Amino acid sequence: MNDFIAHILVVDDDDGIRSLIKKFLNENNFLVTTANSAENAKEKILIVKFDLIILDVMMPGKSGLDFIMENKSNIDTPIILLTAKGETEDRVSGLEIGADDYLPKPFEPKEIVLRIKNILNKTKKNDLKRIITFDNIKIDLNKLLIIKNDSEFKINNTEKIILEKMINNPGKTFSRESIGKLIDLDKERSIDVIITRLRKKIELDPKNPKYLQTLRGAGYVLWIE
Repeated sequence: MNDFIAHILVVDDDDGIRSLIKKFLNENNFLVTTANSAENAKEKILIVKFDLIILDVMMPGKSGLDFIMENKSNIDTPIILLTAKGETEDRVSGLEIGADDYLPKPFEPKEIVLRIKNILNKTKKNDLKRIITFDNIKIDLNKLLIIKNDSEFKINNTEKIILEKMINNPGKTFSRESIGKLIDLDKERSIDVIITRLRKKIELDPKNPKYLQTLRGAGYVLWIE
């Protein structure tokens, strides 16, 4: 797990708890996305493959248990439940319907990190491609790196999300609108800037791209096969 940077989804309606967990996980080298409801979380899992979900049980609207029952059959992401102290029935129910672990509130942030690492160490990596090599270029999403002709280029979380989707769908055209939904950005010019930045890291000749190409009027496509 030394080089693997896990992407965690934190789902809690409490702004303070979400911020606390996000801050602590960021400090421990995790990528973190947050959601303030089960409905919001469902939108995010449809477009991003997370390595683990931290899920509060008691939330307005749909509960964490509702979220598991509605989505567990469609995802294989490990789930840690956050439960109020003494909610034994919720903990048991959560484990019965597919949660992998639980943590009662209040909790020590360090304990969350330990539980995440334990689960990820036991869990086989998902079948998404995270490392791919072509010509003299290597894209390593685990390390957030692109290596081109022995030069290393760091990629940020936004670039990682786009590349992960494209690498696992080679030859598929992604419109600016679909990329915008993927990274929660609706400004086309900003999306063009991100793609240009990625080309500089991937392409041997960014002005004449061979891999990350523009299809006029349609969007962008990654050719790697």
